[in-house]
Amino acid sequence: MLKIIPLGGLGEIGLNMMVIEYDDVIFIIDAGLMFPEEYMLGVDIVIPAMDYLLENRDKIQGIIITHAHEDHIGALPYLLKQIRLPVYGTGFTLRIIRNKLIEFKLNKYIDLNLVNPGEILSIKPFVIEFIRVSHSTIDGVGLAIKTPEGVIVHTGDFRISHNSDKMRDTDISSFARFGENGVLALLSDSTNVEIEGYTMSEHEVAENLEKLIDAAKGRVIVAMFASNVFRIQQVIDIAVKNKRKVIFNGRSMEQIVAVAMELGHIKCPENTILGIKQIGTCSDEQVVLITTGSQGEPMSALVRMASGMHKQIKIKKGDQVILSSKHIPGNEKAIASIINKLYRRGADVVYSKIAQIHTSGHAHKEELKLMLSLIKPKYFIPIHGEYRHLVVHARLAEKQGLKKQNVIVAEDGDVIAFNKEEDRVGGRIEAKISTGRIFVDGKGIGDVGRSVLKERRELSEGGLVVVTMVLDEETGVVLYGPQLTSKGFIFDSATGHLIDDAQCVILEIVEEMAPETEFKTAVLTKKLQKALKQYFSFTINRRPLIVPVIIEV
Repeated sequence: MLKIIPLGGLGEIGLNMMVIEYDDVIFIIDAGLMFPEEYMLGVDIVIPAMDYLLENRDKIQGIIITHAHEDHIGALPYLLKQIRLPVYGTGFTLRIIRNKLIEFKLNKYIDLNLVNPGEILSIKPFVIEFIRVSHSTIDGVGLAIKTPEGVIVHTGDFRISHNSDKMRDTDISSFARFGENGVLALLSDSTNVEIEGYTMSEHEVAENLEKLIDAAKGRVIVAMFASNVFRIQQVIDIAVKNKRKVIFNGRSMEQIVAVAMELGHIKCPENTILGIKQIGTCSDEQVVLITTGSQGEPMSALVRMASGMHKQIKIKKGDQVILSSKHIPGNEKAIASIINKLYRRGADVVYSKIAQIHTSGHAHKEELKLMLSLIKPKYFIPIHGEYRHLVVHARLAEKQGLKKQNVIVAEDGDVIAFNKEEDRVGGRIEAKISTGRIFVDGKGIGDVGRSVLKERRELSEGGLVVVTMVLDEETGVVLYGPQLTSKGFIFDSATGHLIDDAQCVILEIVEEMAPETEFKTAVLTKKLQKALKQYFSFTINRRPLIVPVIIEV
């Protein structure tokens, strides 16, 4: 039986990870992270739960990475710490992975295997062909997976665009070739299924960027995703035309540019690129600065510039700042804050709402329809998107002629099974395995759960009240206290009676407690927490976190 099991990426943006399984052989597609949602206070990143992989570690033959974005590679070091697996990917993707493994001190232990687009990888009984796709980073691939049950096509993140460099286009002829020979199931990127039409071409983006840079009288600062190598090359080309020097800033930007230049994906004339410390050697009209921070990431290069904290770059009147990236949902407030700060410092700011200076790496509706018509799959499984994206994509497939019963809207943990030898021929959701999210907070992995997040939310909203008391162990008489200490919950002169009244509430509960009560401290703690929360809620409509510290002597 062939099984497709998503461990992440179906029902959310990010966390992309999928298991392909046949009998005793498993391989994995991608291992991505998700950036924390608003309620995940203090959490750095989120990765998929990997219990199923750990339980079946002896069956796993390797992991294929479709491209080098964090939502596809970010969880890889956490997986490889627990299971040492060969990793397969294209040249640029593997170099970015290698840098990540060096950070985690895993580079000496992991086998990285290069597979170029058009080449074939054999993980018996699977035969996997890498198919070039266009995306917002380079060297991305989709996969055509030959299995004993039939061919599965996994698009990866893709768009169907037309570039001046044909080697960066999605290889639609290879997708069509598999479609002509028969495809059991298509797994297709759903991220932009709600957007009509086609993605804007990179050529159009380049024309708009060139107009802005041509017209700029002072320094030009372009903020973008560091992984968007194609866009970086475009800006370099425009800078060269305008006889400007290029400076890169931001750790991830500098790392990715170094890799891309080494592999020949970024090219420019000698002496075009300067170091950040050389910016003072150029006049303002000779500078293009390419930087990170377009999403308002804390302490990113652009944020430090906007806040006046950057050592080398001080924003001033005449600077033109171009945010050449999409606003990721959840980052709107941070991005708006940056734009406001840049304006306050005298810069002119151009962003996607006022100019077409970015195009998505994900296919729009017409491109998704084209992929469906090229592949002509028997079954269709929408992937990579929130649940509404999956449903809309499923309906689109039905409009394209697929039978309703052959369109499978799955979620994380669903086991999608194919077995042509059974009476019930075809694909279905056979079972569900346990999946979930693991929070990474500092060096802690999985030690922050819902209860901790709940406490953090209570602390952020209501503050903290600590109740300290010393009791006589035998009689239950209060020997010290109750002493109330608060943080983020202000007792000022206008509400000073709160302390006295709260102490009365505490003493009443202590007096009602029988001396022979078992587990007295635990019982008293729960009663105090409940009573004080009710009291503070009733009196001043606040619900602080209550922490009783009770000592028996």
